[in-house]
Amino acid sequence: MSTIADDLIHASSEPHADGGHQRSLSGLAQRAVMAAALAFSAYQLVVAAFHPLSSLVMRSLHVGFLMLLVFWVVPALKRGSWMHRIPWFDWLLGAAAFGLGLYHWFFEADLIQRSGDPTLTDLWVGAAVVMLLFEAARRSLGLALPLVCAAFLLYGLFGQYLPDVISHRGYGLDQIIGQLYLGTEGIYGIPTLVSATYIFLFILFGAFLEHAGMIRLFNALALGLVGKARGGPAKVAVISSGLMGTISGSGVANVLTVGQFTIPLMKRFGYSSVFAGAVEATASMGGQIMPPVMGAVAFIMAETLNVPYADIVKAAIIPAALYYLTAFWMVHLEAGRKKLLGLPADQIPNPWKALKENWHLALPLAALVWMLFHGFTPMFAGMMGLSLTAILLLGAAIAARISHTAFRLVFWFACGLGAAAFLQFGILPVLGVIAALVAINLVVKGGHQTLRVLSDSLIDGARQALPVGIACAIVGVIVGVLTLTGAATSFAGFIVDIGAHSLLLSLLLTMLVCLVLGMGIPTIPNYIITSSIAAPALLKLGVPLIVSHMFVFYFGIMADLTPPVALAAFAAASVAKASPMRIGFKATQIALAGFVVPYMAVYDPQLMLQGDWTWLGVAYVTSKAILAIVLWGAVAVGYLRANMTVLERLLAFAAAALLITALPMTDEAGFALAAAVLLWHGLRTRGQATLASA
Repeated sequence: MSTIADDLIHASSEPHADGGHQRSLSGLAQRAVMAAALAFSAYQLVVAAFHPLSSLVMRSLHVGFLMLLVFWVVPALKRGSWMHRIPWFDWLLGAAAFGLGLYHWFFEADLIQRSGDPTLTDLWVGAAVVMLLFEAARRSLGLALPLVCAAFLLYGLFGQYLPDVISHRGYGLDQIIGQLYLGTEGIYGIPTLVSATYIFLFILFGAFLEHAGMIRLFNALALGLVGKARGGPAKVAVISSGLMGTISGSGVANVLTVGQFTIPLMKRFGYSSVFAGAVEATASMGGQIMPPVMGAVAFIMAETLNVPYADIVKAAIIPAALYYLTAFWMVHLEAGRKKLLGLPADQIPNPWKALKENWHLALPLAALVWMLFHGFTPMFAGMMGLSLTAILLLGAAIAARISHTAFRLVFWFACGLGAAAFLQFGILPVLGVIAALVAINLVVKGGHQTLRVLSDSLIDGARQALPVGIACAIVGVIVGVLTLTGAATSFAGFIVDIGAHSLLLSLLLTMLVCLVLGMGIPTIPNYIITSSIAAPALLKLGVPLIVSHMFVFYFGIMADLTPPVALAAFAAASVAKASPMRIGFKATQIALAGFVVPYMAVYDPQLMLQGDWTWLGVAYVTSKAILAIVLWGAVAVGYLRANMTVLERLLAFAAAALLITALPMTDEAGFALAAAVLLWHGLRTRGQATLASA
């Protein structure tokens, strides 16, 4: 009989696609989709390695591939036979979308010559692409985001008839289509550029690592480190999801991989279905701010702000750690309140043995981190990480057939030498190593299976990129209209006017905008919209540039946990078999203490290593944040060493509030009140319980 650890580690080796209700196909349709996905991944790798096309053409082809696959793998209606076959009109829509994606390539010179004076054909093609994109977004992302984009499109077309406060001077249909389709300020804007370069590479990198067995290693480490502790299964979920977040920036994909096994494990050991789903949703969403491979938003932010990606990673390190500390502390308190135990000792794997056997899987991630922090571009670093993972996958089958240890070492040294030559001579040496390994795998035993894993990784990466890429393209409608009409400036001025009287009110308004938008749209378009409107206003109010964008980013993530439309909660509900609304409310409660982190960073940017920071200042503000999280977590759960009284919870809430309030003497008052509450609670509960270690 297999142990819990064995079931968890081995079952979780199968990656799960992120992208909603995709068709389950067979026969010719399956082969066509696989060929299209392989072609998409191959195209993106060629673009990343050799840059053979102009920027606008590259973006247009990227969107063409995205829509081709969406129409072929995501049905118009999620029911009946459409889930298992591709109807004739979807074959036609996919082919048409891809064909129109070639328009910028075939007529590149002509479009440049008549820039600003589009022909009727240009306008018809542009209108067709925009309509196809709306349908692709509806299929892959749901109805909410296309409706929001449609509202902005209608504003661009008819905004001149609105009241003067929000009206504009009026624009013709040709101007709107030209803005959205023919330039780089609409659907082919910065978000699509980032999707076509960095994001796709890093999604592919995550898919390769998943197929290589990284999830098994993460689960083994989490089980071995905290499985025996109080509430061990929930702590395993938090740590596994955090580790998974280092290679996958998608919260929903995180839920559908790690959560498939941690949620049933939590339920088996006493946690309710709602709490188990909420823990996994909360921990999974944090993956988007977990360095080094953060969510797609981080790459868009770096490109928008024109700063190195490493600067975004640096700003996210402490907030990400505090986010996961919040989730870990909350499950610890919940386990204490319900007196839940950890896993049996005989069910726990040895984490050091797992690390010793699979340490090589960490090499691509280590190389990626090293390159990002040594000045290399994200695209170059992503190609290096991807190449190393491919070499590990291809080399493993060959190394297993080499019996002599010395020869095996020579083999791996030759592979490593070829990969290292990447730094000096570019991609060609690595391609040579990979081509040689592919050729050898064609003839060695087990090689064909390895090549299948490689192709599956390329296919899964392309399919996982669909919702992200479509979101980046469709949100260009909003950005294009805002840029054309100047509406963003009006709203930003409103926030600045409020901030002149109270920065806190401006922050609260920005947070509410993020949370309200997040009720219907994913994190990427949420960030793009609010960063276009609110982040410049916060900058004018004195908030540092990266901090203002991270504030918006952070609450865009929180929006995926807050009902009524919480994507991560809905994904967790499908596994936990519980109400998504109840899971969303519980997830919000679990993450509640983490809501204070962005506010603390605004009032003291040292929390994000911004401004004139010092190590002593960082340690001080981080300590304040940790104490506030500890107190607020206890308030939310109503438990510390034992159940807290109403008065203790009120005083603990006040102490935490004082610690994050940037006013004279509030820190001193907060520390004093916190010490008094903790001492009082400790004396009152002495003999009732002891604070168990995590």
